[in-house]
Amino acid sequence: MKGIKILSLSALALGIILSCAQKPLQSEANEKPASTQIKTISSKLPWSERMMQSEMKRFPEAWMLDFFKAPKWSYPNGLVLKASEQLYRKTGKPEYYDYIKAYADELVNEDGTIKTYDIRKYNIDMLNSGNVLIYLYSVTKEQRYLKAIQLLRSQLDAHPRTSEGGFWHKKIYPNQMWLDGLYMGQPFYASYTNLFDTGVSAEKTYNDIVNQFDIVQKHMVDPKTGLLYHGWDESREQEWADKKTGLSPNFWGRAMGWYGMAIVDVLDFLPADHPGRQKLINYLVSYSDALVKVQDGKTGLWYQVLDKGGEQGNYLEASASSMFVYTFAKAVRKGYLPDSYNTVAKRAYNGILKNLITVEKDGTVNLNQNCAVAGLGGIPYRSGTYDYYVHEEIRSNDPKGTGPFILASLELEK
Repeated sequence: MKGIKILSLSALALGIILSCAQKPLQSEANEKPASTQIKTISSKLPWSERMMQSEMKRFPEAWMLDFFKAPKWSYPNGLVLKASEQLYRKTGKPEYYDYIKAYADELVNEDGTIKTYDIRKYNIDMLNSGNVLIYLYSVTKEQRYLKAIQLLRSQLDAHPRTSEGGFWHKKIYPNQMWLDGLYMGQPFYASYTNLFDTGVSAEKTYNDIVNQFDIVQKHMVDPKTGLLYHGWDESREQEWADKKTGLSPNFWGRAMGWYGMAIVDVLDFLPADHPGRQKLINYLVSYSDALVKVQDGKTGLWYQVLDKGGEQGNYLEASASSMFVYTFAKAVRKGYLPDSYNTVAKRAYNGILKNLITVEKDGTVNLNQNCAVAGLGGIPYRSGTYDYYVHEEIRSNDPKGTGPFILASLELEK
């Protein structure tokens, strides 16, 4: 791979890449952690830890997240483990680090290959858990983690693209960009570039990252509402795609959640003097203004289909609401949005606690009303209609909800 320079991580670099990270003890770094066993969860803990410990209780091995029955390399695991990483930084409790490392040790082979990962599928979802490996490599320097990181990064060198350079969501979804894909690929791409690339190579990559957002803004924003459609088919060949615009027909809450998180997380790595930085912040402002207009007036939450709150079958959805809280709270803390959005975030967060959280006798916390999954096309065919979105499975404790809930909690607890 051209332009890759493996840097030794000085204290300064660690401060930039892993601000406030606490390096594990040597025994923690080298020994394979045992599975986590949690019996009761204290109500005295902050909500971030209560939910994280609940996840660890439900899924003693991190590969079980998303209700998997066997180890699998997938994106929901990386989402919850990012939250676990931040909790370890904050608290120093080794169980949070052990939970992360056990996942990597189960999935990453000694030669750096990754179990169940097939690069030939060109599935951008598979890059998200690469953030777990970047963190672990930074604190352990284990070469297998580095090789696995480089393997994932190499996917982008040949990943199929639209005519304007946008990454397809998957090889099996030709000519399509989904909002989901911006979160799955771009924070990893940016983090990798920040850590390993320099000079012209880094500048070229940062430009490529910003271009992904430019393409989305050009094609997927509704000029009337400012909301973004779930997907765009450049070829206009899909049944779900409008024949003139190529757009899917609805505004799915979690798709916009992924997009907002992608912006605020990419900004962690985009250089301060990069011309695309202010552009992304402007996109975030427009996005945020549009979301406030469809926030439920009674609960402060958001619906599964964002602009159709009063229609039959629609429901207040936990994962999207948690993602929006995280995006707004982080954006305010970083100075991208005005302080008024912290009020929006807190109102929504309180709505989650009041309407979507239940607590069991042993202290286990449940996050209810999560859409299990939604997509476009495929087999069986997913039409992107309103009826489709409101009839997908709804379940409690989906990691695509619990992960963002923990991240949102951490932002509001700071």
